[in-house]
Amino acid sequence: MRSTAVAFCLVVSLGLILSVATGGTAESRLDRIKLPPGFRIALYAEVPNARSMTLGEKGTLFVGTRKGEVYAVLPGDTMEGTHRVVTIARKLHSPNGVAFRGSALYVAEISRILRYDGIESRLSSPPAPVVVTDRFPKDEHHGWKFIRFGPDGMLYVPVGAPCNVCERDDPRYAAILRMRPDGTGLEVFASGVRNTVGFDWNPGTGELWFTDNGRDMMGDDLPPDELNRAPRKGLHFGFPYIHGENLPDPEFGARGKPAGFTPPEWELPAHVASLGMRFYSGRMFPPGYRGQVFIAEHGSWNRSKPIGYRISLVRVEGNRATSYEVFADGWLQEDRAWGRPVDVQEMRDGSLLVSDDMAGRIYRISYEGKSGAPGLRTGKSRRDG
Repeated sequence: MRSTAVAFCLVVSLGLILSVATGGTAESRLDRIKLPPGFRIALYAEVPNARSMTLGEKGTLFVGTRKGEVYAVLPGDTMEGTHRVVTIARKLHSPNGVAFRGSALYVAEISRILRYDGIESRLSSPPAPVVVTDRFPKDEHHGWKFIRFGPDGMLYVPVGAPCNVCERDDPRYAAILRMRPDGTGLEVFASGVRNTVGFDWNPGTGELWFTDNGRDMMGDDLPPDELNRAPRKGLHFGFPYIHGENLPDPEFGARGKPAGFTPPEWELPAHVASLGMRFYSGRMFPPGYRGQVFIAEHGSWNRSKPIGYRISLVRVEGNRATSYEVFADGWLQEDRAWGRPVDVQEMRDGSLLVSDDMAGRIYRISYEGKSGAPGLRTGKSRRDG
């Protein structure tokens, strides 16, 4: 009996030690997240390596990863306060991107797009996937993809640069492509895009906006990450020749600006690793947040002092970005990260989900106050001086 009690005490003590060493429980860590007044954040689901998210017709949340699995988070089905999660695919090749259309889930691997038909009715026994296309490069470097259907009914699929900075003759690299849902009609929509892992369409104009990660090895504060706007097909966003609005690349900048060069709508801080982004169109948050852009900043690695690891907000007026501020902050504590936001997903009730591949969790941000308040402004566009 005594040995059992001793063993129990040791287990409890070890748990407390580990909790302290890793910064506390999930709940205590969330207490560190700073939000504007009236907002709160809570754990929504435990999803290993959670990356990109999309919603199904019946409210199922589908979550991609870079580790091989794709998950489904069941609506209204909770276990111990969090939503129940089922695995619908395993051993895929970095299935980061997920998109939903009709009754089918589209999943992006490195070199191909898969489709799972009727998936919400078959979560317990997922169907074999249909290969929509396998026409994408097989490069691992920046090869994982964020995908989404546009208002034109086309599936938009980016191909990142297979390097830190380089030129390639193949026009598919460093570009955003689009195709019909059946895989036909593949074409380049935008060029000069180093690595976008998040995009959305302005609900007021139908124009594509996207984040882009700047190159590494140019110091702590250069080049900027970017929030770009692509009002039409055929524009070039600078890579690898120009970074930001007018920063020549040390290696390729002497060649000048490419034809069709389009500067960013907003220069984000260097190395924040801006990934998923969404225009907010819900009714839960105060009216001042409607039509604004939320961005998941995954966090820096190529910087002496870490930056990012937060959710930022770019305010938009008249289809132009006007300011940048921090919305949710606290995944970075004393230069040590305990979480890394990847994607944001608006829910039907107007709440905002945030995926975190480091902690393996999805959080829900809701508003419970009576009045909204803007976050702390932390940057400005070079266009504004």
